[in-house]
This record gives sequence, C-alpha cells and structure tokens, in this order.
Amino acid sequence: MNRKLKNEELNRISVDEFKSAKKTPIIIVLDNIRSLNNIGSVFRTADAFIIEAVYLCGITAQPPHREIQKTALGATETVEWKYFNSTTEAITQLKNNNYKIAAIEQAKNSTMLNNFDLDKDGQLAVIFGNEVKGVEQSAIDLSDVVIEIPQYGTKHSLNISVSCGVVIWDLFQKSRQ
Repeated sequence: MNRKLKNEELNRISVDEFKSAKKTPIIIVLDNIRSLNNIGSVFRTADAFIIEAVYLCGITAQPPHREIQKTALGATETVEWKYFNSTTEAITQLKNNNYKIAAIEQAKNSTMLNNFDLDKDGQLAVIFGNEVKGVEQSAIDLSDVVIEIPQYGTKHSLNISVSCGVVIWDLFQKSRQ
C-alpha cells in the first residue's frame, strides 16, 4: 500500500552537504526574466537536481527578495548564483571557461530535446528567455546549439519555470546514464 512520506522520511541532505556535493555540470542562465515566482521556481529546480549554478542576467531580480523566496523555499541559500548586466556578458564568461552554450528556444535548425546528445564529460550552460520575448537573438547567435522542447498542442508555449523543469530533468537523466 502506498503511504505519503513524512518530511523526516525524505532523506534530505543538509545545506552543508548540498554545498559540498558533486554538482551536475550545468549552469542555468536566466535571460531577463520578469517574474519573481519564476526565478524562485528555477532555484528550486536547480536545488532538486544539484545544478552547479544559476546566472541571473539583465532585469532578472536577485536574491534576497521576498517574492523569490516564496517559491524558492530556501534554494537561494543552497544554489550558487551570480548576476550579470547582460546575457551576452554571462555567455562570454562561460565560453571562456569551456562551457557549451545551449539556448532553449523555438528556432530554425533547433535540435529537439529528445534528440539532444549530452556530452557527459563536458560542461553545459542552458539559457532560458523572457516570458514574452524568449531568448534574445544576440544570445542565440552566441549559442553552440538551440534546443527545443517538442510540443504537440495548440499553444507551443510553456512557462519558463516549466520549461526549466522539463529541460533540467531530461539533461540530469542523460548525465546519469
């Protein structure tokens, strides 16, 4: 019989254990995200899959902020983060540190997420764009690949925090295979 687990049965690691844990070699780059709730949700996803860091760019708000904390639930205390004035500035630093850059966007010649082969020995940065405008074209131009989430309904649009969850779950699974 299934029984919902109590919090003490979840085997959660401590903040110190998280900080010293081997990280998934992925950095999430947020390109001008407006919604503080979306930012907080991305931090929670990053915590769940032990992501290396979250880069906040442009108008993307920075912790500490009450509205980010509502959805982050403390993940801003575990996940490393850094702020950049522009997404292109973040990409330049990432490229200088040998990261492959992947924009998550619907674009000509994109690679569908299910067809994307993750280099398990490499480092990857994934860029998620603004709720209305998506990933800036200048960021796409600097990307090594554009990854698209296959969608089959009428909208062909997912909330950025949902997109992040889908992509990070997929990449996390591929990194563990």
